[in-house]
Amino acid sequence: MATAPVPALRILGIPIHDVTYEETLGWIGRWVAEGGPHQIATVNPEFVMAARRDEAFRAVLEQAHLCLPDGVGITLAARYLGRPLRQRVAGVDLVEAIAARAAREGWRLFLLGAAPGVADRAAGVLRARYRGVTIAGTYAGSPRPEEREGIVRRVRDAGTDVLLVAYGAPAQDLWIARNLARTGAAVGIGVGGAFDYLAGVVPRAPAWIRRIGFEWLYRLVRQPWRWRRQLVLPQFALLVLLRRG
Repeated sequence: MATAPVPALRILGIPIHDVTYEETLGWIGRWVAEGGPHQIATVNPEFVMAARRDEAFRAVLEQAHLCLPDGVGITLAARYLGRPLRQRVAGVDLVEAIAARAAREGWRLFLLGAAPGVADRAAGVLRARYRGVTIAGTYAGSPRPEEREGIVRRVRDAGTDVLLVAYGAPAQDLWIARNLARTGAAVGIGVGGAFDYLAGVVPRAPAWIRRIGFEWLYRLVRQPWRWRRQLVLPQFALLVLLRRG
């Protein structure tokens, strides 16, 4: 089975791979050709802090074929620790890059998760933007155990190559680790809120805000209920500062 293209660097003990969008797409293509299962995680500071508390989640990240640097906090931490990353690979942008490549290569995508109807709307956006992309199926469902068999059957019957799962972390990543092999998909990726952004349910920060690293603040202003989740960010920053010292 293929492994990650480079050794993982570690941020607070959690693996991160220094790969670009183009390299990630190259590995997805290789894995689709080889057959699965291969898991990709999109790691941000919330992932790191959650994995430090949750052994099962940490084990999933340790075993993932790629742990992508999703989140400006990850790239800043890597630079501070003397291991700068070449590129931030954000989940929502990766979904669009995958759709563009899938339209050329013939990969079959399945969109799983988000609120009812959101994956359908996201699929419509991808079809409109990337002519020829094959969305093999969409389904909201949930990570609850009683839905597992039905979802696995849907994804397998659709002949899926790349399964995009939007249940939020760690539920999406645990679900992929436990079920990807049975779906027949070659690649499974946890994509968090990507479908919400694509469907327009949640507005994304303007490009200039993303460039200066304040997308997290924009999200907090637009979704103030997230403030409890954001409390881990100063904890993450402090631990990184102490780690170097």
